[in-house]
Amino acid sequence: MWGIVPAAGIGSRIQPLAFSKELLPVGSCLNGNTERPRAASEYLLDRMLLAGVTKICFVISSGKWDILRYYGGAFRSAMLCYVVQPAPAGLCDAIFQALPLIPPEEFVIVGLPDTIWFPEDALCRLGDHELSFLLFPVDRPELFDSVSTGSDGEVKKIQTKQPHPDSNWVWGAFKMKGSVLRRLFELWRSPEGGDEYIGPLVNKYLERGGRAVGVPAGELYVDVGTVGGYRRAVAMLAVGGSHGPSGANPQTG
Repeated sequence: MWGIVPAAGIGSRIQPLAFSKELLPVGSCLNGNTERPRAASEYLLDRMLLAGVTKICFVISSGKWDILRYYGGAFRSAMLCYVVQPAPAGLCDAIFQALPLIPPEEFVIVGLPDTIWFPEDALCRLGDHELSFLLFPVDRPELFDSVSTGSDGEVKKIQTKQPHPDSNWVWGAFKMKGSVLRRLFELWRSPEGGDEYIGPLVNKYLERGGRAVGVPAGELYVDVGTVGGYRRAVAMLAVGGSHGPSGANPQTG
């Protein structure tokens, strides 16, 4: 199974930094008997490996070679590769840069490298649906992609950064087959496509007969791409260690 990590953004909400925001030190981990800082994006990679991902593609911009230097060609048991997004054209464009690598019959997980969430094994609960979203409850869903679902979990619509959305559940990652990624790409490059964000594109996909399910398996979600979110992530990890705080309220960036 593949993982796609869109890491081409400039991180304007937390600049200036001397390095890519995906390498922002948040918490720590043990390297043998030595404790070292942990890059924010490592949390996503760890969770992808728990879900069975064996190959990960970072999508970077031409100025973010520090990510390649940091990770190299492998992360634990996963092979890493890198593709370059030529221009900052949004999240959809970044994700589709990896499309030539993804076989149509293989599943792929897409996650955001500037977020930290719990439980760690939540991606394992997505199953093998046509398209599935891992959902988290947040205090301010208007800052994210709010996902409305029916009683059976089927996604009805996604509201992207809309005031007073219908749901306080937002997606933190999603999973699909390579063939579905191809269908989304073809819709995106159609005359009515070209969306910057995933939400509007998925809505078009649903309107044309596609199906998606929302899996409310998430508990805590923090966007570390802002100074406030970074502070909350540091506090969360300090209280809960490597597992996060038990029973804490959901956090937003």
